[in-house]
Amino acid sequence: MLISVVYPDGKHDLVKGFYLTYLINMREISKFKRADGWIDIDSDKVRGRGQKQSYQGPERRSSTQEETAAAS
Repeated sequence: MLISVVYPDGKHDLVKGFYLTYLINMREISKFKRADGWIDIDSDKVRGRGQKQSYQGPERRSSTQEETAAAS
């Protein structure tokens, strides 16, 4: 799937989806188009940006790993 992007100099392009994350992280684009419209990477929520929230619930993976190790 090709995604429309706009570079900081105003040029438009079409890029493959897997390349979009790289362009966002490297700040090489200013906007890209989602199904619901244009997204400005400086002011809208985009993948890989924003606050990382840590999980506040109980840790379930450690008990699964211990059970697997005990069964071996």
